[in-house]
Amino acid sequence: MLAAIESLLSAVVADGMIGGKHCSNTELIAQGIANIASSIFGGLPATGAIARTATNIKNGGRTPVAGMIHAITLLLILLFFGSYAKLIPMATLAVILVIVSYNMSEWRSFVKLLRSPKHDVVVLLVTFFLTVIFDLTIAIEIGLLMAVFLFMHRMSQVTNVGIISKELEDIEEYDPAPIESKHVPEGVEVFEINGPFFFGAVDKFKETIANMENKPKVRIIRMRHVNAIDSTGLHTLEELHKDCKKENIKLLISGIHAQPLKAMTDSGLYDIIGEENFVGNIDEALEKANEYLKSLNK
Repeated sequence: MLAAIESLLSAVVADGMIGGKHCSNTELIAQGIANIASSIFGGLPATGAIARTATNIKNGGRTPVAGMIHAITLLLILLFFGSYAKLIPMATLAVILVIVSYNMSEWRSFVKLLRSPKHDVVVLLVTFFLTVIFDLTIAIEIGLLMAVFLFMHRMSQVTNVGIISKELEDIEEYDPAPIESKHVPEGVEVFEINGPFFFGAVDKFKETIANMENKPKVRIIRMRHVNAIDSTGLHTLEELHKDCKKENIKLLISGIHAQPLKAMTDSGLYDIIGEENFVGNIDEALEKANEYLKSLNK
């Protein structure tokens, strides 16, 4: 489990550095096959190496071929050139690791995360200091446990229980504002997030966005059913805003609740997206989108 988490963590770091999207299933299947083969020959279980992955990327690696060449190079050093590799001064290797660590640390993102909801900041700092004082294995175990308990705490806060005195009828819930009943202009995409927008749900959101073939002119994120958001959700929305800005797509946030709004305000994301791009409901969002499309056609 820890090997899988560390490998996926390495893949996420790589995604952030190159703006790509890895396939988690492929990563874990390949790692499983490699570790089965390794154990047959008396080898130890291996994981994705964050430091070497970052080094590879910084030196131009962008595809799985770069990782294959890296593995072959290590094999050649192990079998034929070990006597030469041991002559490399430890001070030289230490400097290389320091530079790699700095490049992959993303300290600016770390500082930004300190403005996330307080509970997320506690998880971040505890995991960080456990990694420095002990090792990554202990940090991941404790960090995951804390994240799970934090999620349960958040769910208990946003869950409402009411008393219904009249007889219940088993009818379908009525949606007062279904998107099917609205006219969505050409060039406008509407995405709706249902449920808490936390670390376990962001991949599905990213995948949905990535699967859209045609680039829109306006992207509306409907958040009327999002009662809670964590630092991962905030980071995902910030990345989405950056992508939209890069591609000249207008981003609108519709129907946001109190907790997500407070989290966005505290983290500075509210100001980054812009107050004018937050609207109360889908009707206002579509109206704003129409106005923007008209302004482009003038």
